[in-house]
Amino acid sequence: MSFDVTADAYWRFMGRFSEPLAAIFSDTLGAAPGQRALDVGCGPGALTARLAERLGAGSVCAVDPSATFVAATSARLPGVDVRQGTAEALPHDDDAFDVVAAQLVVHFMNAPVVGLQEMGRVARPGGTIGACVWDHAGGTGPLAVFWDAVRDTDPGHPGEADLPGTRAGHLGELATAAGLRVVDEPTLTVDVAFATFDDWWESFTLGVGPAGTHVAGLDEPARRALRTACHDRLPEEPFTITATAWCVLARA
Repeated sequence: MSFDVTADAYWRFMGRFSEPLAAIFSDTLGAAPGQRALDVGCGPGALTARLAERLGAGSVCAVDPSATFVAATSARLPGVDVRQGTAEALPHDDDAFDVVAAQLVVHFMNAPVVGLQEMGRVARPGGTIGACVWDHAGGTGPLAVFWDAVRDTDPGHPGEADLPGTRAGHLGELATAAGLRVVDEPTLTVDVAFATFDDWWESFTLGVGPAGTHVAGLDEPARRALRTACHDRLPEEPFTITATAWCVLARA
């Protein structure tokens, strides 16, 4: 599984979902002028940009393990402090932020409880710690059609349903295990329009994340079969994909 890709490849695969999700998530976090915020696992900066709009670039920091994404976010948002690092070892002081958020990151952390503990460490007392993850386990995430089609040829393939935080209530369980006090567990839903099936399918061929890694590992006949299985599951074009993410809001 890889996120060692260009920011453009990530946007074409997931950015069209993560950008509108960031708008909803930033509202849910309630970040207000005068506060400082940290975006953990910022990727190409979808949530970072929304936080900078609300707080000003100088009041926002971001961190990501990918040098490519760090460079992309730095270029997109001059004035934001963007550093390379992991959620499990955040390069920031204790009690430094009023809002600490992770959008579409917890399920890819090597140690989710440790990562959430770190988020709590850098949050000020009473500050908001928030995370959201697509509903891959419940079948309402943005990749549900794809993984359902994969199971046509590989019935035992888990897709991303076994990743941390992808089922109802699990983000709250992880936050509690990290010593955080859960205050709310809302769901966040976005609608994304696609003009053609090819526009939808092409993003899976870019090698991004578990889905892209799966497609890259197929031979050509298997790839064609998967493409057909996906096509048969989607409505006539143009069509809209509705995607839901689980969310947790907590205090340290």
